Amino acid sequence: MASNDKLITTKKPSYRISPFLGDYLKHYNRTATFPIFYQDLMRFSGSVAVMDKNDNDSLWVRVFYNDNERDEIEDNLKRIYTLLLSDGSTDVLRFLNVDAVDYCTFGNSKPFRIKIRNILNDNFTYFYMKKADASRAYGLEFEHMLSPYNLNFLVCEDTLVEEHIAGIPGDEFIKDYLPKCSQSEKSQIAKQFVKFNERCMIRLLGDMRSYNYVIVPTHDFDQVVYKIRAIDFDQQSYEAKLKVYRPQFFKENFPMVELVRTHLDKHAVNQYKIEERAIIAKRILSSESRLTQLMKCMLKDELSTPENVQQLKSEIYEYIPDKNFKNSFNMGGIVRAAFEFVKRNYENHEMLREG
Repeated sequence: MASNDKLITTKKPSYRISPFLGDYLKHYNRTATFPIFYQDLMRFSGSVAVMDKNDNDSLWVRVFYNDNERDEIEDNLKRIYTLLLSDGSTDVLRFLNVDAVDYCTFGNSKPFRIKIRNILNDNFTYFYMKKADASRAYGLEFEHMLSPYNLNFLVCEDTLVEEHIAGIPGDEFIKDYLPKCSQSEKSQIAKQFVKFNERCMIRLLGDMRSYNYVIVPTHDFDQVVYKIRAIDFDQQSYEAKLKVYRPQFFKENFPMVELVRTHLDKHAVNQYKIEERAIIAKRILSSESRLTQLMKCMLKDELSTPENVQQLKSEIYEYIPDKNFKNSFNMGGIVRAAFEFVKRNYENHEMLREG
């Protein structure tokens, strides 16, 4: 059941990327030398509100730069695009155009969204520039390794650049698309929400309100398959309440919870949870070397307050009485305990099955 309580009451502070996390990112090709930084984009001289297709305020503003800076800024943004989504070659720059630079006035990260168009065929794509934050870097890496999706991002000093994740925003989907779905599609979406809920809880990705994930429809033979993808990784392993890491408890997701209640029985819900845990365990095992290196960084990092850590590990221990949660001393320890618990259960089941 979704909760109407306000689960997040304070703004998460930004945590700098530590030298050891920086070394990890460099080793796995997550770093580059940028010609322009987040703070440079803050020097815009004017802005206008960006309206959505229904003429409502989108909470983004389109920003403009002085004539004496605009050409250099746009050229550097095109160079960032080639670093992120190509081989960094400057040969293609003449075929690219910066159609828009938008700034989000809502949320923690206050990102810039850059729209790049290929002038040869009018195809366009987006990427985002944000303040580099350790929580976000860990969240992106976990998503890359432990979800069904790969992610592309780069870090340089205090700036993080990440690719756009395509899909229908969850709040828009719930309002405009969900009522038109067939009963079989609703059942399928309910299944995906259960799996998404489990995935977020295991890797401690918080604040998955409906506008922080997208629904991705894919046509497959004679049906449309729906998947759910997180698009916001700011609230990775910070909050004290376990409910924050379970999308089912946000009131914005109540229609999805109702979908689960009306289309899935208890046995199906448990089956899908077990499936998702097994898939995550397999991904943990297949990415073990890289994940071990990342966890070594996280165990040394400060990503929350001692009070948050104490409350969260106590709540998880009540939910899963595993002493490794109780003995965790920081958020990295709690995440490691969760991964070890999932992996151990999977390996024990495999041993019983083979035996």
